[in-house]
Amino acid sequence: MFRSGMLMKPIYERAKRHPKRLVYTEGESRRVLRAVQVVVDEGLARPILIGRPDVIEARVEKLGLRLQVNRDYDICNPEDDPRYEDYWRTFHKITERKGVSPDAARTIVRTNTTVIAALMVYRGEADTMICGTYGQYTWHLKYILDVLGMAKGVRDVSALSTLILPKGTFFFCDTHVSQNPGVDELVEMTEMACKAVKRFGEVPKVALLSHSNFGSTDSESARKMAEATGILRKTQPDIEIEGEMHADTALNEELRMRIFPNSRLSGQANLLIFPTLDAANSAFNLVKVLGEGISIGPILLGAAKPVHIVTPSITVRGLVNMSAVCVVDAHVDSKKRKD
Repeated sequence: MFRSGMLMKPIYERAKRHPKRLVYTEGESRRVLRAVQVVVDEGLARPILIGRPDVIEARVEKLGLRLQVNRDYDICNPEDDPRYEDYWRTFHKITERKGVSPDAARTIVRTNTTVIAALMVYRGEADTMICGTYGQYTWHLKYILDVLGMAKGVRDVSALSTLILPKGTFFFCDTHVSQNPGVDELVEMTEMACKAVKRFGEVPKVALLSHSNFGSTDSESARKMAEATGILRKTQPDIEIEGEMHADTALNEELRMRIFPNSRLSGQANLLIFPTLDAANSAFNLVKVLGEGISIGPILLGAAKPVHIVTPSITVRGLVNMSAVCVVDAHVDSKKRKD
């Protein structure tokens, strides 16, 4: 908690200065309710819980929390909300050319809390949202993209996961979305990830990883990592970027200088870009367990609105951290739109 607190300190401070309306799609979850109590106490956001009021109130009492509806949080009851008619009609209008009939739209909006939260963000009734404490990441992502879509000019979304270890803080991309990104997708996700790393107050040092070490193997995956590195050096001249390289080469400066003394990367890389989803997700989970790392994220990059999908393994502290990330992203988004 101490290590995660140090990394999150600038995020927390910024969130407290600019609290936003944050929707929790799994508002009846005990983990979510515990996290919301901390969010309220810290003044990070104005929570909106999606769930049945009687269930939420009973669990708040059983958990010994001090939350009161209307005073501390707002509520959206999917079984009885006066906005239901407007919600399903809005959803149908957005998705009617994706095979969604009016009857299907009514059912989805009545039962799918991820869709409800996305609609609230779409309609301006909330600034940001968190979902994913149950269910599959790709399931939630589908509905978010159906309602909100991708940011202007973005080819595809990606996910950035953070690990805080005794040796430092490391960012892994893309751990949840892009199965086999091409050169353009690698460039795009790296550029978006660099911006996210900077919001944590960290200086991105980027390594594009491969089974090849600076041209030692001429495979298709190695070539795409090398090509992406070349493009990124032109588009991001102020950021240290190197590749393609082995993971140990990225993390060990002495080894790197021995193998490739003209490297443009100094010290230890902290933003690791992987050639495939399998590589990124496996590496992240291996290091998390073996290195006893504290995780933050995943942080969704490239969506049209500041929304995030967590994973079922997330802790209460993880939800609080992601709440702060959501609020800061919403603040950045609102400033960008004003500009």
